[in-house]
Amino acid sequence: MDSKSYTHEAGLFFCKATNANCKSLSFRRFAHASEAIRYAIEELAPKVLASCSLEVEDQHFFGREIRPLYDSLDYPLRRGSTKRRAQHACS
Repeated sequence: MDSKSYTHEAGLFFCKATNANCKSLSFRRFAHASEAIRYAIEELAPKVLASCSLEVEDQHFFGREIRPLYDSLDYPLRRGSTKRRAQHACS
């Protein structure tokens, strides 16, 4: 993803249930891909993140492909505190 893509509209698909029997898929639309990425990394549990899908224009990013977008030097938003991210990673 290039730096311009972070400003495009994005959709995030995820299942809040952390078990394999998830029958209800949630969808959220974001005005900017950077906001969707931040939500996925900072708000979703790691098990939920592992099975989510991010759509930005014609590009699709699945599970583990989302974290590098957040960690990229091109990511335009301020990241959450390190302490909060560390707590989330242990969930």
